[in-house]
Amino acid sequence: MLNGPVSQTPALRLRQAIARTEEATRERAPVGRHPDDADDVLGTFATDGALGFDPFPFLRALHEAGSRVVVIGQVAGIMHGSTELTGDLDLLWDGTPQEADALRDALVRCGCTDLPDLHREQVGYRVTGAGGDLCTAALPWGDMDVMPCLTGAETAHDPAGFAIRYVALDDLIRMRRALGRPKDLRRADELERLRT
Repeated sequence: MLNGPVSQTPALRLRQAIARTEEATRERAPVGRHPDDADDVLGTFATDGALGFDPFPFLRALHEAGSRVVVIGQVAGIMHGSTELTGDLDLLWDGTPQEADALRDALVRCGCTDLPDLHREQVGYRVTGAGGDLCTAALPWGDMDVMPCLTGAETAHDPAGFAIRYVALDDLIRMRRALGRPKDLRRADELERLRT
């Protein structure tokens, strides 16, 4: 069952951002900075994670595996209308064994050869075209309880025929403010402006 209205617009925004990322990084050589090395101002777009960044195969595999993960971070921001580009795909999930099975299935389908330890509250992953963090709702997020972000997520329909669950705008703004890094506060301000 889908929460709220289902639109193609957020997925189309993401597809346009991926095309802009490809164009902006076409002449960029790898510098050996991975998304984990991103600074708190520029974010992962300034790392090698932006080179060849394409989260769509993994998002489709998650859908096909029956996963209920929720896109968070800047990919969710882009889906809400943010213009800042990124180089990673962060996901929030409930930490249940059933969801772990769906995640493993999608990871393997997308070329992950070193499966992450899904017993941890936060763990990095890498698949063909994307990487990022898998975060459970048990991960401390400042003073914010992120469990409601799972049930209150919005759903976008990609034109290629699959659904993408992503964090609701108000929740994303709260997540940004709870983290409090310069890039998060800047992006929260941008998202606030999108509401008016």
